[in-house]
Amino acid sequence: MPRHLNFPDLIDNGTAPFCNIVEDDHYAFLAGLVAADFEAGQRVLGDVAAETAAVLEFVETLLKRIELNRSDIVRCDVHLVDLSDMDAMNAAYAAFFPDGRYPARTTTQSAALFGGSRVEITCVARRRTS
Repeated sequence: MPRHLNFPDLIDNGTAPFCNIVEDDHYAFLAGLVAADFEAGQRVLGDVAAETAAVLEFVETLLKRIELNRSDIVRCDVHLVDLSDMDAMNAAYAAFFPDGRYPARTTTQSAALFGGSRVEITCVARRRTS
């Protein structure tokens, strides 16, 4: 049975109808995240590399809440406002996975993202089995 998790101390969904994470015994599906410094309560906007790094660091924060980490990520969907930002995004993305074990990934261009963000990332992580 899937578990639907929200972390209002980290993300204020307001009245938006979605969960931060839906997980079962094998996989965790993280909702699309935009760049923010959630501790300071402000968005990180403008620089695609900084936004990408901020999103991925927050992905790791959420994963830690459910006892997973970046090495458990098996898939990412990256949405960019402009595909010409691909090089900047790729540089920050590669730095997040320093061992070179990258998840499967799709990158798309979107006309607009929440809050004026230039990057949104959705991830799937897999629990290790014994």
